[in-house]
Parts: sequence; structure tokens; C-alpha cells
Amino acid sequence: MDSPPEEKGYKHITIIWEVNMKKTGSVLLTALLLTVFLAGCGGEQDASGSDRQEGGTGTTASGQLNLFTWEGMFPQELLDGFEEETGYRINYVNFDYDETMLAKLEASKGGDYDLVIADDYIIETVIAEELAQALDTSRIENYGNIDAVYQGQFYDPDDQYTVPFGAGVQTIVYDPAQVDITINGYADLWDESLADSIGIIANYRVIDGLALKVLGESYNTEDLDKIKEAGDLLKDLAPNIRLIKDDNLQDDLISGEVSAAVMYTSQVTTAKLANPDLEIVYPSEGIGFGIMAGFIPSDAPNADAAYAFLDYLLDAENAAAYFEYLGYYSTNVAANDYLSDDMKDLLTIPEGYATDMEMIQNIGSEAEQLHSTEWVEFKTAAGQ
Repeated sequence: MDSPPEEKGYKHITIIWEVNMKKTGSVLLTALLLTVFLAGCGGEQDASGSDRQEGGTGTTASGQLNLFTWEGMFPQELLDGFEEETGYRINYVNFDYDETMLAKLEASKGGDYDLVIADDYIIETVIAEELAQALDTSRIENYGNIDAVYQGQFYDPDDQYTVPFGAGVQTIVYDPAQVDITINGYADLWDESLADSIGIIANYRVIDGLALKVLGESYNTEDLDKIKEAGDLLKDLAPNIRLIKDDNLQDDLISGEVSAAVMYTSQVTTAKLANPDLEIVYPSEGIGFGIMAGFIPSDAPNADAAYAFLDYLLDAENAAAYFEYLGYYSTNVAANDYLSDDMKDLLTIPEGYATDMEMIQNIGSEAEQLHSTEWVEFKTAAGQ
């Protein structure tokens, strides 16, 4: 869960992770947000970007790829290149939130769409409901380019159904010219010198989770006492919080409205490009991360086109262009050699940090409800 779909590049963060990734304002996508992630939702577009009427189902025409994901996920040149190289026409259909995607996929019983790119946690549900088909990796020539760090995760432990297309982590970014301390981890955000100066994203599992990490707990604990303890700790952080928002939080850091922030990856990328003096902190307590991944629905009308697009995106040079546009971490090891010098450090996990990452996963309803309750109380305490 990196960011809201708005962050991912379309209107869009959101959601995104980031998340709900997309309105973020990533310089690339948008961009995670997102999220980055900014775009109108639910409408259909062809690869040229022209609007199409919403409500129609995907076609079974052999020459068309029905692509379902957030708006603004790809640079137009990449889409044009696929059409020119393969002869397939792209029918680009957008959703706003992962839950919207799931509802439409359930309604079509795994049909209508040939390839879906969505967030990890919702894909776990898609697979459980048998709405995704197992991949024949022999049909994906560039499959070996996938970074193994982003495989074998909770939503697809045996890598039977998905191909990762971007990862995001929740990092701290701060302006050393405005901050009097050196920030090394989440615990430093409680320092009194940071009063009324911190901006944070509005993903409650991420923010509740950072308090859990300070306590030495997992993001995904279902121990209600620990979740309550983390909520109490967050209330102590409230005096330092100036902003809680998903959309374009990086702009507030760049402008000086806040001096430190916990942000989605695409927002971090945008901020760092705008102000190279900003410090990026991979929290000493551990890093939470999320993955966007592609899958072929169980009754896809044109799986051949989906396989062609998966292979095309996994090509090293195409993948590099995609990640530089999107602003999320590269999940393609071969692409890293093609990333520009000014982007490589921003789009790859620093050496040594991969083993300290933990994915935020679905948890039980009682624990989820307590997180929600604690989040509301924290926002009230922070005056948000």
C-alpha cells in the first residue's frame, strides 16, 4: 500500500499506496501516487488519449488490448511504441480505486479486461476469488528481468499470477536547512524541535504503522493492545503535525510549508528532483513497502495481447522509460542499467535496505477497526 491511486500518476496520486496512489504530483507521472499519480476516473481512453464512453465492455477483437488500471500510468510514447511494434490497439480503461476495479472484475466474472495493474492487497482478493489466471511464463521472454526482491510476496507467494510493475516505500524526507536535528528514523519525528512542521500522508495503516515500528512491532500485528499503544503514541506526535494529506504533499515540502514529511515514493522523487538538498531517510526501525502488479483476468477476451504487453513492459529499455515517468522503484533489474544518472538513486532501493522491508497486508476486521478508531482520534488531536 504505497499510495493512493491518485498518486500513481493520474490525477493521479491515489492510493496511491502511491495509493490509492495517484494524485501525488510526481514529476514523472503526473505521475502514487500514486499516486501519482492524477486523472479522471472510470472513463475509457484509447492509446492516443482520446476519451471513450464509459460503460461498454471490452471487445474480443484479436487486434485489441483491453488495459485496466489507473490513469496516467504510462508515457504516451510507450503506448504508441507497443501499438507500432505489435499491431495491437490499446483500449485504456481507468479506475479510481482498487476497490472499484475489484467490483467491476467481479461483475464481469473475470472478463472484459485483458490486463489489470493494481495494488498488492487487492490482488490477494482477486486471486482468492479465482478472478486471475495462472501465467504461462514461457510466453514472456523478458520474465527473467524481474527483480526477485519483489517476488514471492504475500499476495502471490509462488509468483503464479502476477508481474510486479513498480514498488513504493514510505520514507521520511526533510530539509536540513529548516531542521535542527539529524533525522534517522521514525522516532525522531517526536522531537520537540519539529513542532507544527511535519507533513504526513493520509494512509492510516502507514501512519499507525510507523508508531508500531517505533514500538518494535509489525505493521500487521493483530494484537489489539499493541495497536492501542501505537495510537496513544501517535497522539503524542500530534503537536508536531502541520498537514495530513495525500495530494501533492511534496509541494508543501518544496515550498517550506513543512520542513519534514512522510511521503509516497513518487512524491519523494518529485521533491528530490526539485530540491536536491533534501535528505531522504530510510527509517532505522524498518521500511514499509507496497507493490503494483499486473495480472491477466480469468476470462480475459484477449490474453495473447496481455502477454505481448507484459513482455513489452519487461523489456529493459521500455521498463526504464516507464519507471522514470512513474517515479516508483524499479522492479526490473535489467532496467536499472538504462535509468538516467539523476534518476537511478531515486528509483532503486539502496544496497542493504531490501532485507529491512515489510509489506503492509490485509488484517482482521477487529484490528482494522481499531486502527480506524485510533486514526480518527489522532487526526482530531492534530487539529485535522
